[in-house]
Amino acid sequence: MNDEALIWNVTHTEALLHTPVFDVLAQKERSPAGQAGTYVAMRAPDWVMVIPVLGEDFLLVRQWRHAARRITTEFPGGVRDGDEDPAEAARRELLEETGFRAETLTHLGSCCPNPALFSNTFHIYLARDLVPTGTQHLDADELLTYERRPIREVLAEYGTGEYTHALMGTALAFYLRDCLN
Repeated sequence: MNDEALIWNVTHTEALLHTPVFDVLAQKERSPAGQAGTYVAMRAPDWVMVIPVLGEDFLLVRQWRHAARRITTEFPGGVRDGDEDPAEAARRELLEETGFRAETLTHLGSCCPNPALFSNTFHIYLARDLVPTGTQHLDADELLTYERRPIREVLAEYGTGEYTHALMGTALAFYLRDCLN
């Protein structure tokens, strides 16, 4: 079967819910074979995550995650603003959340965080040659701290305890592919 036989055509889209972080849509679709269905999709802005490296350590943020109802430790990151360049969004998020500026920023890759449900793209950057500015620029409802953690510790403990953010795991896979060879 060729790819053309796999592509569904969206025939109608209805907004079900608008939130500050994503929209929930009902999409009526038809397969090339004529099968019809209604599927839920979420339209969200692109996300960025930054892997800041200081010597043998990662610079991580600790914050409360409302849906999981717990504190997680993860790489800095957030939502791309409008048509903001993903690299600029990564630089902005790093500075806002940690007060560090990256002199060197490398794009490690981009992927779809969950293409079954979300329409957006997730961009991962490596930040090196960090310069402390001494000031975080947090959003009004953003409460977080940052700290250094040994890279080996984070790699060994990912998926347990406070290191459970799935997108952090994706970022670690890009890091391992590109940076430890």
